[in-house]
Amino acid sequence: MLVWEFLAESAVERPNKVAVVCGERRVTYAELDCSSGRFAEVLIDRGMRPGDRVAILAENSVEAAVAIFGVLKAGCTFLVFSQTIKADKLEFILNDCGARGVVTQPVFLNMVQEARGAAESLDLVVCCGDPTVFESFDPPVVWFDEAESTGTADLDVMSIDADVAALIYTSGSTGFPKGVTVSHLNIVSAATSITTYLKNTADDVIINALPLSFDYGLYQLLMSVKIGATLILEKSFAYPFKFVERIQLEQVTGVPGVPTMFAVLLQMKNLDPSLFDGVRYVTNTAAALPPSIIQKLRRLFRNAEIYSMYGLTECKRVSFLPPDQLDRRPTSVGRGMPNERVEVVDESGNPVPPGVVGELVVTGSNVMLGYWNRPEETAEMIRPGRDPWERVLHTGDLFTRDEEGFLYFVSRKDDIIKSRGEKVSPAEVERIIHEIEDVADAVVVGIPDPILGQAIKAVVVRAAGSQLSAREVIGYCASRLENFMIPKEVEFRNALPLTPSGKVSRKAVQQETQTGETVE
Repeated sequence: MLVWEFLAESAVERPNKVAVVCGERRVTYAELDCSSGRFAEVLIDRGMRPGDRVAILAENSVEAAVAIFGVLKAGCTFLVFSQTIKADKLEFILNDCGARGVVTQPVFLNMVQEARGAAESLDLVVCCGDPTVFESFDPPVVWFDEAESTGTADLDVMSIDADVAALIYTSGSTGFPKGVTVSHLNIVSAATSITTYLKNTADDVIINALPLSFDYGLYQLLMSVKIGATLILEKSFAYPFKFVERIQLEQVTGVPGVPTMFAVLLQMKNLDPSLFDGVRYVTNTAAALPPSIIQKLRRLFRNAEIYSMYGLTECKRVSFLPPDQLDRRPTSVGRGMPNERVEVVDESGNPVPPGVVGELVVTGSNVMLGYWNRPEETAEMIRPGRDPWERVLHTGDLFTRDEEGFLYFVSRKDDIIKSRGEKVSPAEVERIIHEIEDVADAVVVGIPDPILGQAIKAVVVRAAGSQLSAREVIGYCASRLENFMIPKEVEFRNALPLTPSGKVSRKAVQQETQTGETVE
């Protein structure tokens, strides 16, 4: 099965049912299917060919949903950018994947056009919105709302489920993002497994305030369309009272969220639990929810099942904790989801006994194809299994398991920080901090945070005579980095610990932040 067939089948079975609600717009399955088909024809008419990469830089919107399915119908590969992406990272990714097209909105158009000059492969820019706002762009821009196909495009694209459906860029240890390459089979497999354990049906109404650039948010769209449900697509979680109103107004049954969202909801005054009595399930990923937060959520969503989950972009989802296990195992992230094998192994790849720390490895059709154009990093993450045909994903996360196979997160093996469900490369944040003239040296580490999982901390050495402040460091990072990469804390020191070879020892700094003791 191909991912775009989710939409084709739902449009046949439920043509008049509302597929997506965004703001005041309500789009049926027939309309979404028709619009994405026309958009696919436009892409083909303008030279896009099977396998070409088409990027999407847009807020959560109907147009973004149309573009995703339209790109897939054209046999191309989509990637969705964060709305907070900066110009240099946009240029890097466009060049890294050789994108030939970008779909965007007027608010991002200037940045896209600047990137267009640096991205040699980029042939086509499609913009949603009023074409009279930007009439002087050179090369010209195709306007989404007015784009018409010639009617000659052949949509009978001979795609197979092994073809690349999407690239999802995530931080790498070198400081440069890398593209997680996922096939149609990867997405179909993950979406089938997740909707199975969540017991999703066409009667579900799912609200999504997570960005479509975040795989957790993206899958809300893909899974909703797969099962023929209705997706309430919010632009963001910036207005939590409106989010609550939407839940009641649209009779929402499914609420996916992250710890930061739930923390805000639980802090809202005089919130009546009866507003959420129609909610059937609540899901959480990113960071594990503290048991105290879980109990508060159960009182707020008193009729809902709470699912605590764990995953990573390279395989979408690893595990879920059945709601009936919350009281018995409040700190567990559950067991592997359907159609997937998970193990905790030692350095030789052999399973370790219960209670012993080892690396979590995953085998299944949800495991990515690899990292785009990064064979060495792919080989490090995906290795042969006990049988020659097995491809085993080594997550880099340390876990224990109990006698019944339930998993418990211990820590990351590498330097990557996982904050708000996103992977953050310390090297990338350090590179930006070093651009500040008054910085002599800097190192970035992750620190435990009950809501974020890990928060980002920058330890900075000022240049001689500088009065650089933490606010200035954070402000500069905010101007150059995406929101989830901005340090929450900044500490100033006179010097940083060094390795025997004279390099800054991130490990020593990490240890100091955890123990409060200076490592010599």
